[in-house]
Amino acid sequence: MTILNQIYEEDFRGFSYGFRPGRSQHQALDALAFALKRRKVSYVLDADIRGFFDHIDHGWMMKFVQHRVADPRMLRLIQKWLKAGVMEGEQWSETEMGTPQGAVISPLLANIYLHHVFDLWVEAWRRKCARGDVIVIRYADDSVLGFQYQPEADHFLEGLQRRLQKFGLELHPDKTRRIEFGRYAEERRKRRGEGKPETFDFLGFTHISGTTRKGYFTVKRKTSGKRMRAKLQQIKQQLRWRMHHPVAQTGEWLQSVVRGYFNYHAVPGNLDRLGVFRERVTRLWRRTLLNRSQTHRLPWTRMRLLAVRWLPQPRVLHPYPEVRFAARYLR
Repeated sequence: MTILNQIYEEDFRGFSYGFRPGRSQHQALDALAFALKRRKVSYVLDADIRGFFDHIDHGWMMKFVQHRVADPRMLRLIQKWLKAGVMEGEQWSETEMGTPQGAVISPLLANIYLHHVFDLWVEAWRRKCARGDVIVIRYADDSVLGFQYQPEADHFLEGLQRRLQKFGLELHPDKTRRIEFGRYAEERRKRRGEGKPETFDFLGFTHISGTTRKGYFTVKRKTSGKRMRAKLQQIKQQLRWRMHHPVAQTGEWLQSVVRGYFNYHAVPGNLDRLGVFRERVTRLWRRTLLNRSQTHRLPWTRMRLLAVRWLPQPRVLHPYPEVRFAARYLR
């Protein structure tokens, strides 16, 4: 695993961020926000591959690996990983496609597959076919691309669909779309009598075309509603299970959960959504305490004290994208 990582880190492209040493989701988010503001982007293509990890073709996978790995022992080991199979109850079945669920090598194999299928092809397309600016950010099978011109965005999407089909993959029709986005999107849509620019989700954040207080274009990022609802549902189920635990014990657990949530989502401009999240966690906790009480009384004054004692207050924990991006890439 370590040897393969060292080999492929020499090959992987700079716009690939998923499951790579020294790279993170926030670095991908920073790079995207920085590029959207600094490059001439008027259209965004949000591309998601349907069931990617389950549809990796083993034949193509081995061909890709053989481009860089010649050791037959290593190749046999990778082949065994791919054929590890799955357990359903007490039944074992061999897998003919996809990477083994939970295997430590699966993310690396996925990156190798997409490096050949997507990254190299995108790089060549941008160099040979694009007249305007094109930006690319990929995190695992979730990619966002920005284009200066609409015809190029549509032409790229058609080519990408054909490219993926060749290797047994397809774009998710409900999660892949081209939208108007950027510094001129609101003005253009207003002239056509349309509403505000559409938004897109990437790595748990909804990205919005907006302006600063001085009227300059900026990219606003809010926790996506889907991500927040899913987390609150998990907390609700856990609180039900912990209903009869001591209040202090539940408070300590909620404190760690909320702090972990804030550590990821506390980016500039997102404090209002974090406040909503904290308020809803407080309400879920109060409902749980009421359900276990026979008196069905818990004044909000006491509940607020519990929230102050155990639940962290939202505050910004991440710098602005251009600040962190510029510090990492000094050019």
